Amino acid sequence: MMPESRQYRMLGLLWIFWLSGCAGPAVEQQGTEPAINPVMAAEHTRRAMSAWKQGNHDAAVKAWRQAVVLNPDDPVAVNNLALALKAQHRFTEAAALLERGVARTPGVAELHYNLAVISELYLLDLGKALAHYRAYQELAGEEDAEVSGWIADLERRVQ
Repeated sequence: MMPESRQYRMLGLLWIFWLSGCAGPAVEQQGTEPAINPVMAAEHTRRAMSAWKQGNHDAAVKAWRQAVVLNPDDPVAVNNLALALKAQHRFTEAAALLERGVARTPGVAELHYNLAVISELYLLDLGKALAHYRAYQELAGEEDAEVSGWIADLERRVQ
């Protein structure tokens, strides 16, 4: 066997070992949550707003998602991501996000309002919609006549 042939054979084996290593399952760290970083979250929010305005909704959702990971207590980022998901007809995902947002920041009226709208109109969960419209009215500070009408309508429909 010639030395050059041996080198090619060795390179071929190394290539096969490298490929088989790349084909294995990804190793994930378990139990580690990303650190809260409001400054980086704000940068992702800025990118999301820019992408949304340019019509790149997938990039906006990705950036808002990262903003929420980096600062899950930011109700504006949670709300914007939920509305972007709603615009993409991802209603269940939007509602779940809003529920987590309400759990973390229950005093934010807009989260209750958007959860109520999505629950009523898209998920047909009238009981949940009614509860969150009521929470919205209570938190909003002043009565919204339109929401009051929706509450009255839902009270009739839920019975």
